[in-house]
Amino acid sequence: MTTEPESFPRRHARTQRFSLGAPRAFSVAPDGSRVVFLRSSSGTDRANKLWVLDLPEGSERVAAEPGALLRGSSEELSAEERARRERSREGGAGIVGYATDAAVELASFALSGRLFVAELRAGTARGLDVPGPVIDPRPSPDGRYVAYVARGALRVVEAEGGGDRALTEEGTENVTHGLAEFIAAEEMGRSRGFWWSPESDRLLVARVDDTPVRRWWISDPAQPERDPQRVPYPAAGTANAEVRLFVTDLAGTRTEVAWDRARYPYLAHVHWSGAGAPLLLVQARDQRSQLFLAVDPDTGATRMVHADEDPHWLDLFPGVPSWSPSGRLVRVADEGGARVLAVGERPLTGPQLHVRAVLDVSDDDVLVSASAGERAAEPEIGQVHVYRVNELGVERVSEEPGVHSAVRSGAVTVLVSAVPDRAGSQVRVLREGKQVATVATCAENPGMSPRVQFTQGGARRVPCALLMPRDYDGVTPLPVLMDPYGGPHGPRVLAAHNAHLTSQWFADQGFAVVVADGRGTPGRSPAWEKAIDGDFTLSLDDQVDALRDLARSHPLDLSQVAIRGWSFGGWLAALAVLRRPDVFHAGIAGAPVTDWRLYDTHYTERYLGDPAANPEAYAGSSLVTDGGLSSPAPPHRPLMIVHGTADDNVVFAHALRLSSALLAAGRPHEVLPLSGVTHMTPQEQVAENLLLLQVDFLKRSLGLE
Repeated sequence: MTTEPESFPRRHARTQRFSLGAPRAFSVAPDGSRVVFLRSSSGTDRANKLWVLDLPEGSERVAAEPGALLRGSSEELSAEERARRERSREGGAGIVGYATDAAVELASFALSGRLFVAELRAGTARGLDVPGPVIDPRPSPDGRYVAYVARGALRVVEAEGGGDRALTEEGTENVTHGLAEFIAAEEMGRSRGFWWSPESDRLLVARVDDTPVRRWWISDPAQPERDPQRVPYPAAGTANAEVRLFVTDLAGTRTEVAWDRARYPYLAHVHWSGAGAPLLLVQARDQRSQLFLAVDPDTGATRMVHADEDPHWLDLFPGVPSWSPSGRLVRVADEGGARVLAVGERPLTGPQLHVRAVLDVSDDDVLVSASAGERAAEPEIGQVHVYRVNELGVERVSEEPGVHSAVRSGAVTVLVSAVPDRAGSQVRVLREGKQVATVATCAENPGMSPRVQFTQGGARRVPCALLMPRDYDGVTPLPVLMDPYGGPHGPRVLAAHNAHLTSQWFADQGFAVVVADGRGTPGRSPAWEKAIDGDFTLSLDDQVDALRDLARSHPLDLSQVAIRGWSFGGWLAALAVLRRPDVFHAGIAGAPVTDWRLYDTHYTERYLGDPAANPEAYAGSSLVTDGGLSSPAPPHRPLMIVHGTADDNVVFAHALRLSSALLAAGRPHEVLPLSGVTHMTPQEQVAENLLLLQVDFLKRSLGLE
């Protein structure tokens, strides 16, 4: 008896895109004695365990195992925890996040709404008896306490389990303490709402009041017996949550932090270290101005450290702002046409690098991730590297062409590297630049390698990845599938193996697959990203230009061109078949933003402005206005709209409004509702069959059956 091998769609779904079993979320002890991380036991196991890698031995051990801690019972997640995981696109289970004290000796985490701590030296874990459900527990830097959120209140408990108490009043339907509001978690990269002082005697605590935010209802039509969920959603042009910040001591005495919240309502980043006063980054609603503020924790008064302005918008970057150990401001800024690292008032990088994030700041240097700038000697398409930067110059830490990231403390660096010709990611532990250990992966090998060519297309040199079937003869013209995201925050042309697995599977169905990162996508230059200011449709122009240019040098059949995408990519796919039917002959729009007035404030207003002041920008980028449907004239191209009914990010109303507008305009289309599915589509059967249904639609629509 033989067993048929599992199909790629099945394995892709079962392994959550081959991510399960891969180590992640690294912390390095300052004394260099251990590395802490999360990893599940296999490539199909969703439940992460907390692990410790002891150095210099290089031996691994489990510090906390969910099954043992829960004694075999299944996890139960609160609505707040499910929302947090949706915001972070977390599809795992078990221990999905943790925090440590300053010495990385004590870790805390929530599991099934309960609070647990793990002694990392001893490798023992235990639960603490506290009110729940617990959200985002974090030890104090000295390891004596753990602060956490329960029932909308910030609470603190001794690490040994005694003295549990509330530092704020309990939350209400509209007010929470110590949690990030929707817009911060979804768009600003700020997933937390409280921060310990370096002395472990006080905390900065965010108070969020979403009373002003308009309420929407999200329901599951397939479950009519269930009540719809009432959620606050700050759509473009409407009110945001009110966010205030308080210095709170361990007795619960609070002092409000004062800044011009009317002018700068967005609390984008908070940093509190021993190198200086608490540091805030606050932004104006239009995101064209921002202030770096130092806080007096005794009085709550603030003073301006630095101010930025930009005629387009100011981006936010991981790891900054922060203080250097010498007390200088570390930031990333757009200056002189380049994205640079600045320490104090001095830029330490130039146009050769496009800085993406600050990874660590030490006495000697700043560790950053960056891609090649537009003035670099070579384009290095899709590559992201790790660099050491100081006043003496720039040194690249990562070597192989690929996508690299790092976590560092003291002399130890954990370097995570994904490259085109090796599946998954390799994790190496370096001490003063020399490898001393590796962290094993349990992720499944996909069993296939993408046949990808990195190139550039069009007059603007759009970065592209071109994938052909693995059995392709190199001569026969192939139908084309454009497979972009194509918008802000979502680069798809990456020099990494697993990034192109799905595209390769589509190629193996008989397509030439083109992935193009046009204007608006990150990683090239500030001007490239900000070219879409007020007009998202430039993204479509770049897809067309790249396609036509590649067809001059590759056997692409331009009479059979389809496009697929999700989220922004879904909007782009629908836009392509509606506005350029001369180029695109079929499209699949997954969870598309069809009317930008229905998307959130911080994201949409950054690019399109206030809808009341700039209605033409919203109309020009809309799929449901007359301009999006009545022009150009037929031919009408096949369009499949796919959307999860439980999506609370790009709500299902987007798909329904587009379908209604298409019906009113007499345009044929298909709608595939995913019952109970969110923006992530984590369900195995949904993820598997969605790939198969897309191929079926493409072949039917292009007459390839």
